[in-house]
Amino acid sequence: MEWKLQENVLESGDIEALVDFIRTAKRFTQFTKVKEFEEAWSRWQGVKYSVFVNSGSSANLVIMNTMKEVYGWHDGDEVIVAAVTWPTNVNPVIQCGLKPVFADVNLDDFSFDYEALESKITAKTRAIFVTHLLGFPADISRIKKIIGGRDIKILEDCCESHGAVTGGTKIGNLGLASSTSFYWGHHMTTVEGGMVCTNDFELYKSFLLKRSHGLARELPIECHGEYAVKYPDIDFTFLFLTDGFNLRNTEFNAVLGISQIKYLDRYIAIRNENYKKFLAIIKPYEKYLRLPNNPGISAFCLPFIFNDAELKKKFQILLRGAGVESRPFVSGNLLRQPYLASYGEARDFKNAEMLHVKAFYIGNNQFVNGERLEALGKLLADFFNGQKTSGSFPS
Repeated sequence: MEWKLQENVLESGDIEALVDFIRTAKRFTQFTKVKEFEEAWSRWQGVKYSVFVNSGSSANLVIMNTMKEVYGWHDGDEVIVAAVTWPTNVNPVIQCGLKPVFADVNLDDFSFDYEALESKITAKTRAIFVTHLLGFPADISRIKKIIGGRDIKILEDCCESHGAVTGGTKIGNLGLASSTSFYWGHHMTTVEGGMVCTNDFELYKSFLLKRSHGLARELPIECHGEYAVKYPDIDFTFLFLTDGFNLRNTEFNAVLGISQIKYLDRYIAIRNENYKKFLAIIKPYEKYLRLPNNPGISAFCLPFIFNDAELKKKFQILLRGAGVESRPFVSGNLLRQPYLASYGEARDFKNAEMLHVKAFYIGNNQFVNGERLEALGKLLADFFNGQKTSGSFPS
């Protein structure tokens, strides 16, 4: 059996659309197709403004850099981040001169340990950067209650969780700004790409500037006159309003996004149906495996969370031998990473540690079918029967 994390997610129609575009278009850098994809994504997401960038990681950088500038945050101000997330949720905090404050995660939706989150808030806390991890929506309403009346911004990373829902609302619409990734291995793809979303027009303008060198001409056309009049001694075509980056994406990637978004709801439905079947397959072993579930999930992967580290290692080796690719549970405990070790003691983050040593995941996508899931069930049965026969179960 060959079971990769992701397979060729691009459908024939996607390739044909890209080929037709290449044959007929005269411009391939950011232009009208990028705008068309942004508008399509805004409609699907249910948000007012979307800005297409070259990765979900860049989306996080744009958000953090903009927030610091717009709200006047100072170097050393604090942003609370999860101990288990992708590093590029944390890196922009550091790169922007802010201080990441790590909080442990919970073992139900894999967002923050809500009981402990409030203890991480100080007078210097400016934002909580929420990761909706592996398709599981975080409990934003609970986070808002913890914040109370304090001026603390909520930012959302939705990179692995397109279309997950909490409280009847799609994630990505619950904070001040959100990021999404269209990397090859995610729910839909532009091969490389990401999106920044917000309902705040002033933030939207700043995101546009930050994406492209800080150039005023990147703003909506109705804003051009204001700045042309304000800075009459500078040629508007090269008027820079802020320090920006070059994080633009191309028309090629946008064409793929416009094509892929048509399938996104179907892809999510297949992933979620696979996940239901996966839970049924592992349920007989719930003494040894956790069964993470959430009614608002948009399943990213099939996670194996063992109660015993040795069983985890043995089963992961068995899967590898059977041709099933796997990965750690995202980053594992980020406080174990060399460059982040100074931000806390890894052992103090108990749930992050548990996931680091006892969990991993395998791929879940539209190519996972009944045949593969049946084979997975047989592998599990053989594995646990073998452990029972050999007396290898932990006491």
